[in-house]
Amino acid sequence: MKIWQKNIDVDSFVESFTVGNDRVMDLQLAAADVLGSLAHTRMLNSINLMTDEDLVVVQQELKNIYKEILAGDFQIEDSVEDVHSQVEMLLTQRIGEAGKKIHSGRSRNDQVLVDLKLYFRSEIQNIIQNTESFFNELIQLSERYKHILIPGYTHLQIAMPSSFGLWFGAYAESLVDDLEMMKAAWKVCNKNPLGSAAGYGSSFPLNRTMTTQLLGFEDLNYNVVYAQMGRGKTERILAQGMSSIAATLAKFAMDVCLYINQNFGFISFPAHLTTGSSIMPHKKNPDVFELIRSRCNKIQALPNEIALMTTNLPSGYHRDLQLLKENLFPAFKSLNECLEIATFMLANISVKDNILDDPKYDYLFSVEVVNNEVLKGVPFREAYRTIGIDIDEGRFKPSKEVNHTHEGSIGNLCNDQIQRMFQQVKATFEFEKVEKALEELVK
Repeated sequence: MKIWQKNIDVDSFVESFTVGNDRVMDLQLAAADVLGSLAHTRMLNSINLMTDEDLVVVQQELKNIYKEILAGDFQIEDSVEDVHSQVEMLLTQRIGEAGKKIHSGRSRNDQVLVDLKLYFRSEIQNIIQNTESFFNELIQLSERYKHILIPGYTHLQIAMPSSFGLWFGAYAESLVDDLEMMKAAWKVCNKNPLGSAAGYGSSFPLNRTMTTQLLGFEDLNYNVVYAQMGRGKTERILAQGMSSIAATLAKFAMDVCLYINQNFGFISFPAHLTTGSSIMPHKKNPDVFELIRSRCNKIQALPNEIALMTTNLPSGYHRDLQLLKENLFPAFKSLNECLEIATFMLANISVKDNILDDPKYDYLFSVEVVNNEVLKGVPFREAYRTIGIDIDEGRFKPSKEVNHTHEGSIGNLCNDQIQRMFQQVKATFEFEKVEKALEELVK
């Protein structure tokens, strides 16, 4: 069954190629497709394109299908092209002619657009929730180990004293800015394209403001041509937000892989959370973080993949856009899994104390010694030159007292302010508003 089918049978080879993996991908859009139809049919009724009697039976059966989807009992049959066709077919089979009326005033184009926007909103919420769990674990570890010093590096050379408090806290604050990127994606996803039809609107007097409100969207994609142009652009912006979180995770995973190395030896994990070697009995490999690093690097490539698939497409719908799902949808699962496993691993991390007692880290304190001389009245350049000569000639004696008090330094992490920023950004998503609108739609 195809929504667009007339009296011509499509060649089976062409049909197989054009449908591709859509049935598999579309299963993830099923709940969103029903939500869009619930709003659309209520709007059709309001403009007298669906009777009250038809609306009652259509709404009830759509809600039944919605429950089946949530229960995992919904499938797209091999003979059916996509999720839109499957839902319409089920309705028609179960309630008769009324099921055929749900497509009035819309096209598969704007139907898939609204499905994607609804689905993306849901996935963004999942990502934010998992990001918050990871963030909270980082903040807790930052506070717990804030007094334990570690080397700080520039150019991968030992530079100045750092701390576990700074290290964990740095990645927590990085996630704050990542949320800002995701907020931009959320704002783009939270505009309603329904009613743009095939990209040029409809001669029916559609009430697009009504469906916007019913589906909990913040605003409309007003221009119907732009609503279609948003396909691909929306995915790219969302992928950029995801790639920002992925970049933070990948960098953190690289740090972990370094710090667990015996030449660093700053951290460790229980043996059952690492992997061994087939021939080297001493090995405890950080495979989890190596896979996080690689998975997140793949996600960082996603915006470019989407850009290359959509570059120089003219306005209007093109079948190229169907393939975006194959690149983007698996990335949601991958990023969420990386966030979840990273949070789990951090809950089992052990950190080493007294790392800087090793003489090889003495030079970390050269800046502290220079600053102490400056506090005694010695000009900075003179103090810098004198300490430099002492280092070159082997006379340098470190002062291992670290007295950093300014905002964001070793002695004043400002984790409470980082938490404030995170919560402020998270609150701007207003997930509760969306949840309330959708709950009203399906009850």
